[in-house]
Amino acid sequence: MGRVWKFGDDINTDLIIPARFNQTTDSEALAKAAFCEHRPEFAEQVSSGDFIVAGSNFGCGSSREHAVIAIKAAGISAIIADSYARIFHRNAINIGLPVIESREVFESCNDGDSLEVDLEGGLITHLVDGREFKIKPLPPFLMKIISAGGLVNFLKNHEISELM
Repeated sequence: MGRVWKFGDDINTDLIIPARFNQTTDSEALAKAAFCEHRPEFAEQVSSGDFIVAGSNFGCGSSREHAVIAIKAAGISAIIADSYARIFHRNAINIGLPVIESREVFESCNDGDSLEVDLEGGLITHLVDGREFKIKPLPPFLMKIISAGGLVNFLKNHEISELM
């Protein structure tokens, strides 16, 4: 269960983490700067377990992993968007941050609403009004990567054949 942080279309990686903060990969430092120019209150008010809900083309722009690291380190448990920039989507999976596609959730949520997300069951529940949204469950191999905290962590403790 978590709060919705709603964003629009074309949220690029520079809005997520301005380039001047990309001198480090320290996740705590990046989390403190997340959305500092676009939503200055984000870093101080975000809580572990919150969700980003966004429109189309989330994470467009540069292919830096810093944007995904900042979001995950800030406490966001999943991003639900109409669509993603391809490299951002892959970077999110690589560090274990679930990315879900749903235009319906984007159109139905407001900033500050509460959601509950069941990745394996493929269900998002809007806790304000009880609506339920069916989503395509993440494939088992992606759930293994996410559960391990990302691809590198998975590979440290498993054989690649276990993803199949």
